[in-house]
Formats: sequence, C-alpha cells, structure tokens
Amino acid sequence: MPDERRESTESDSALFRRTSLASMNSSAFPAFVKSLPEADLPFEGLRGWLLECPSGQVLFNESDVEVTVPEHSHGDQWGVVIDGEIDLRIGHHAQTYVRGDTYFIPAGTPHQARIYPGYRAIDYFADRGRYRGRALRE
Repeated sequence: MPDERRESTESDSALFRRTSLASMNSSAFPAFVKSLPEADLPFEGLRGWLLECPSGQVLFNESDVEVTVPEHSHGDQWGVVIDGEIDLRIGHHAQTYVRGDTYFIPAGTPHQARIYPGYRAIDYFADRGRYRGRALRE
C-alpha cells in the first residue's frame, strides 16, 4: 500500500519559517483576545482581558505607559512576558524580566512591580476571582 502522506519540501519549510516568524514578531494581542471581557484593573494605564476557568484566571495585559504596582500578595501567579519589560520584586528577590522570560510568584508572597511602556504579558492567577470584568462591575 503506497504511503499517501505528502513529503515536506524546502518551500514548505521556508513558508512555515516565514509565517511563524511573522506571528512571533507581532506582540499585539489579536482581536479575539481583545474580545474577551476587559478586566477592571486597579492600576491606571494597565489594560487587560480576562479568560476564566474553574481553576483560576488568565489575564492578557498590556501598558503603553509606566505603571507602578504597589506591594501586595494573593494566590499563585505565573506569567510570561510577550514584549517589553517589567521589574519584579518577589519576596526579597528583585529581577528585570523581558520578552520570553517567565516568572512564578508563590501564594502569599509579597511582591511589587514596575511596568515599562510597551509591556505585554500573559498571567495565570490561581485565584479564580482575582479580577472582575468591567461589564460585571456594580
């Protein structure tokens, strides 16, 4: 029985690399992400969109201005920087995170941040009700 799978060609590989790189070079969130409920964030200049699930919330967030997030704590948080830069102090450890970096903030750990213009990130919060959608605001 002949193998009917199509073999990859060099032009297929080049097309894949070109389209993959094009999508990787754009840090703007696509329209379907921005169609999620907008988060009611308490930090002026930081915008975000919420995806909720039974185990927590995913926040797609961005800022075009410098934002200071004062020290606070909550449940576990894991994030990845899509673009830009953030200075995080997690407990007694301070570090700058840039595009491609990930961070983990254990539950109950005091932390604070300085977000710089052009920042884009995705954060997963173990606290299901961490943020509310603007449409749900009372």
